[in-house]
Amino acid sequence: MAVRLRLMRMGKKKQPTYRVVAADSRSPRNGRFIEIIGTYQPRLEPSVVKIDNERAVHWLQNGAQPSETVEKLLKISGAWADFKGEQFVPPVPPAPKTKSSLKKSEPSAPVPESGDSDEGKSEEPEETPQDDEVAVAEDDHSTDDEADSVSDGDDEEQS
Repeated sequence: MAVRLRLMRMGKKKQPTYRVVAADSRSPRNGRFIEIIGTYQPRLEPSVVKIDNERAVHWLQNGAQPSETVEKLLKISGAWADFKGEQFVPPVPPAPKTKSSLKKSEPSAPVPESGDSDEGKSEEPEETPQDDEVAVAEDDHSTDDEADSVSDGDDEEQS
């Protein structure tokens, strides 16, 4: 008998909850099962996963094959790490989105450090090229490259 760990759908219409069960692979999805291992409630925020890790590891050690979804749930609960003999690292839920994090913060001006050594020095801004001048200089280079590529093609035709 091939045993699978899989989900069994429960709940009302359009409001599913699931049981994680050990069942014969030939039985229907909501049919006969061997043992209930846990529950999964995806509609709650955050979703709730309750799995008896001891029983899940027992079934995995006896050759039960988990479905893809159940394997993900076992990783969340820590049963998969117990089965593989790894150190369990609980997953970190994503940080809740707040209004302040959605707004783009304005870059703050650098705060000059106050100190005795800065008082004697006069602060003169260094001259830097304007953004427009830099853009014009970049445009000049691109036209030179295009002219070179066109002239290279002309040389081949003349030969």
